[in-house]
Amino acid sequence: MPRRYPPLTVDEVRSILKAWGFTPERTDGSHCTYSGLIKDRVRYVTVDLHYPEFDDKMIKSTISQSGLNREQFYGATKRTAAKIGLRFRR
Repeated sequence: MPRRYPPLTVDEVRSILKAWGFTPERTDGSHCTYSGLIKDRVRYVTVDLHYPEFDDKMIKSTISQSGLNREQFYGATKRTAAKIGLRFRR
């Protein structure tokens, strides 16, 4: 059975956020904060830059912070959409 939240690299997470219009706000050491407008609300997402791969817990937290659902999040780029078997639609 495929994982509900396949692992993502930091670069993949950053690409997803940029695809949704998030912009980097600040970088503090090993963390970067992105902000974006989702569903008429400003959302802030903190990305931990020193992990080689995000595990289920970190991905779930990132998705929650972004205000997106799993399919919207993974479907933002061709590469990440393929990880959960979605067709890229953006």
